[in-house]
Amino acid sequence: MSPRKLSDKALDLIAARFKALSEPNRLKLLIALQTRERNVSELIQATGLGQANVSRHLQTLTEAGILARHRNGGSVIYSIADPSIFLMCHQVCGGIQNRLKHQAKAFM
Repeated sequence: MSPRKLSDKALDLIAARFKALSEPNRLKLLIALQTRERNVSELIQATGLGQANVSRHLQTLTEAGILARHRNGGSVIYSIADPSIFLMCHQVCGGIQNRLKHQAKAFM
């Protein structure tokens, strides 16, 4: 596969996506939303994070296009806007597992 030529704007968008995923608490929120949409209170309970942290991280993930939000009465409901995010996470986890296996073999 030959490398793609990307514009500076495209690279900025890609970097922003990775930056949005670079915080472990944001990954916790994605995991909590993987099976169903939830409101902020449910996300606080599922992650153990404080309300201010959850709200700030949800805003970042929404601005990055990873999450979607809508109102339901007095609650704001969050859901995964881009399910391909989990494919990327699966790929990253596989790469980490392989690296750890190779490191473990070095000690045998």
